[in-house]
Amino acid sequence: MNDMEFKYLQRMAELYPTISKASTEIINLQSILNLPKGTEHFITDIHGEYEAFSHVLRNGSGSVRKKIDEVFGHTLGNNEKRELATLIYYPREKMNLVAKTEEHMDDWYKITLYRLIEVCKRVASKYTRSKVRKALPPDFAYVIDELITEKSEVQDKEDYYEEIVRTIISIGRAEEFIEALSELIQRLVVDHLHILGDIYDRGSGADNIMDKLVDYHSLDIQWGNHDIVWMGAAAGQTACIATVVRICARYGNLDMLEEGYGINLLPLATFAMEAYKGDPCVNFQTKGEGSLTLAEVELNIMMHKAISVIQFKLEGQLVMDRPEFEMQHRALLDKIDYERETITLDGKEYELTDKNFPTVDPEHPYKLSEEEASVMERLQIAFDNCDKLQKHMLLLLNKGSLYKVFNDNLLYHGCIPLDENGDFLEVDLFGRKYKGKALYDALDTYVRRAFFALDPVKKAQGRDILWYIWCNKNSPLFGKDKMATFERYFIADKETHVEKKNPYYSLIDREDVVDNILKEFGLGREFTHIINGHVPVLTKEGESPMRCNGKVLVIDGGFSKAYQSKTGIAGYTLIFNSYGMMLVAHEPFTSAEYAIEHGTDIHQNRVMVELRPKRMVVGDTDNGKALKERIKELEQLLEAYRSGIIIEK
Repeated sequence: MNDMEFKYLQRMAELYPTISKASTEIINLQSILNLPKGTEHFITDIHGEYEAFSHVLRNGSGSVRKKIDEVFGHTLGNNEKRELATLIYYPREKMNLVAKTEEHMDDWYKITLYRLIEVCKRVASKYTRSKVRKALPPDFAYVIDELITEKSEVQDKEDYYEEIVRTIISIGRAEEFIEALSELIQRLVVDHLHILGDIYDRGSGADNIMDKLVDYHSLDIQWGNHDIVWMGAAAGQTACIATVVRICARYGNLDMLEEGYGINLLPLATFAMEAYKGDPCVNFQTKGEGSLTLAEVELNIMMHKAISVIQFKLEGQLVMDRPEFEMQHRALLDKIDYERETITLDGKEYELTDKNFPTVDPEHPYKLSEEEASVMERLQIAFDNCDKLQKHMLLLLNKGSLYKVFNDNLLYHGCIPLDENGDFLEVDLFGRKYKGKALYDALDTYVRRAFFALDPVKKAQGRDILWYIWCNKNSPLFGKDKMATFERYFIADKETHVEKKNPYYSLIDREDVVDNILKEFGLGREFTHIINGHVPVLTKEGESPMRCNGKVLVIDGGFSKAYQSKTGIAGYTLIFNSYGMMLVAHEPFTSAEYAIEHGTDIHQNRVMVELRPKRMVVGDTDNGKALKERIKELEQLLEAYRSGIIIEK
């Protein structure tokens, strides 16, 4: 035994000071290894759709209903099961609805409590009592523990439990207790949640989604390109700030910035009304559903154009300041002939569909006007000083990364940059070359420098790399040769709108390519997968979320309403429980009110991706590997006690 091992055992002895305590911990850990593996829930590309996301989270992509089926089998009809499921998802709202028609509420409370208790027992059965107790709501922890734990010492168990339930009802606490049990079932039915990126943009509820995730019990996040641009904005990167505001304007979500995050947009609105007064801004109409008045719509489209022009100026400045990004071809304002009202791209001249650029100086097209500079200065201060936004970004930093290896699965949002042959593409970052896993690790480091570096040079590199990850052709979160935002706004010819994808997207059906990616990240055993999102699966055109014989699972199926007309569904989610993996395809979500009233779920079908030959236990997971290591260390400590190397306290 060397000095380091001896010192480590001494530290362990402080936690387990006797043979008895060390032995007990070994027994406890060994018992955990044989419990069923907890359920993992994978969700991606939420894009601000809070209500649909909240519903999927509440029902665990059908996991709650599955537990109800297991518990009650044919003893309850489908309608009763559906009503019970809806109650678990929305307990308070469902009880209010029941109370309008139910004449004997005490009887309803009694029946419902017994049913919830049975479901609760089932979902708690795969965890240790210690873990379940930590999840119990404080107000009812003791009572729930009594009701879901078998009492061998109680002679007449039926009377014992009957009296507890009767008392809960008689003292007027039935509704609060039902709510507590329902939330506990939601909490226990999913052990760990994976968010594979793009929480932000398009939908209007990203701030509410982040609030929900802040309090979630077990979570990891793989950053998406839309999350990264928000992180850049929060870090003070001005091109990212302009991009975030532009996308909110484009989808009619400026209210989320103002009301959700308290970002003052009055300076932008005032400037837009002055600079673009009389401009119809026809290319800057908003997308999505909204309830804006005509005057609000007119203001919105002027703000949309104003911030878009500012964005193109700031991006032009950035690509010239960072020649190493190799994006000079994306600085387009100097390619415009302002007299002929045309733009020349790749040697071809195109007429502009919007010819009004009142703030652009043709001699210095990327220089912000004095008013534009003032708008950006105030926006930068607002983003930097928004406590709620910074709290949400801290969650992304603490729980997030560009990729995650978890229980033999490789999780990331976009792609692994590849060349045409399927080999890892070598990318230059500030003078150093990276590829494969090393590229992900390097970019992850730069992202964190944007927030935490003390060296101003490294901090500035980190801020600018956030914009690079958003839109560079070599970014694993973008994966296209260009972001044709300018072309879509100003050029009618759709050939200029085409964004060529990285070869990754056409090569992921080749097993040699996929196996090489898995190997690069330390995987490659049986039952390993790549799980990612980013590109919607066009289900109605026959596309499948399962690629490469099931080794690759692309689970973005159109959570965002903006995509659903193309995909034909409202997104895929993935469940990985002790029996295997199951894809869940979702129907468009109407509203929580409709779901409560009609008892509807939004999962339309479940497809088994992989059925394991034997039920997985904790010992088969990453956590199980860590527990086994801990057991070995404790066994070494026991040996040290028994050999006299370390003395019991």
